[in-house]
Amino acid sequence: MASASAAGSALLATDSDSTTGQTRTPLYGERAIAEAQLICFDNPRPGRAYEVSIELPEFTCLCPFSGYPDFAVLRLLYQPGPRVLELKAIKLYVNSYRDRTISHEEVVNRILDDLVAACDPVWMELVADFNPRGNVHTVVRVSHGQRQPC
Repeated sequence: MASASAAGSALLATDSDSTTGQTRTPLYGERAIAEAQLICFDNPRPGRAYEVSIELPEFTCLCPFSGYPDFAVLRLLYQPGPRVLELKAIKLYVNSYRDRTISHEEVVNRILDDLVAACDPVWMELVADFNPRGNVHTVVRVSHGQRQPC
């Protein structure tokens, strides 16, 4: 099972406010993201070819060159193997990238690798449609396995 906890481990540390000297405890959402793991459950129909489509419209990460936020819609389409991805776990895992400095190409490949490691799909495709910035629109598409007819 893949884990996003390494991605968000810095979020668990308490922050110190330099103006007041007070310590800030992470909010429950920050803790949930920092502790997130990709969770799967057994495929209820292992002998049947079917597809699962998941859209994550609020993906963010940071540009490795400017530090500015990059926004994207992630579209995941997969044919389950022995395990199916749990939706809340995917949401928390994807949110762990919000403060990470990473290129479009690397983040999409890394997410696909982690999802494949977690659920071992027959076939999986991840498309990241990044919002245009500086008059440039980027779409990154990666896949794994061989798509079966449904």
